[in-house]
Amino acid sequence: MSEDVKEISFEELGLTKALDKMTAKELRALCMAKLPMITGASSKSKDELVETIKDLFGMNDEDGKVSPYKDQIFSIKRQIRELRVKKESITERADREYLRRKINKLKKRTRRLANAV
Repeated sequence: MSEDVKEISFEELGLTKALDKMTAKELRALCMAKLPMITGASSKSKDELVETIKDLFGMNDEDGKVSPYKDQIFSIKRQIRELRVKKESITERADREYLRRKINKLKKRTRRLANAV
């Protein structure tokens, strides 16, 4: 069982929303498709599935809900700060607008990553 856990990381699951916000049907499909080490997924309730997945990846509620994407979020925020500095030095309106949109997309991405748990 420990060998299977090492083969897949939480980031590789490709979740688009938090585990708690997924339906039981979505969680079962996730377990069957990407987490074969979880047995009996079809007979478990939503709460049991969420708890099993969190236990599998070591995400306990006592941890204070720290996102497993923390490093990615910090690197994206670093990019945003650099782009803001660059934006201030540009005089072309079209270039400023391009950077503004890029910053906006990066901010949305950090929010999605933070809410993915």
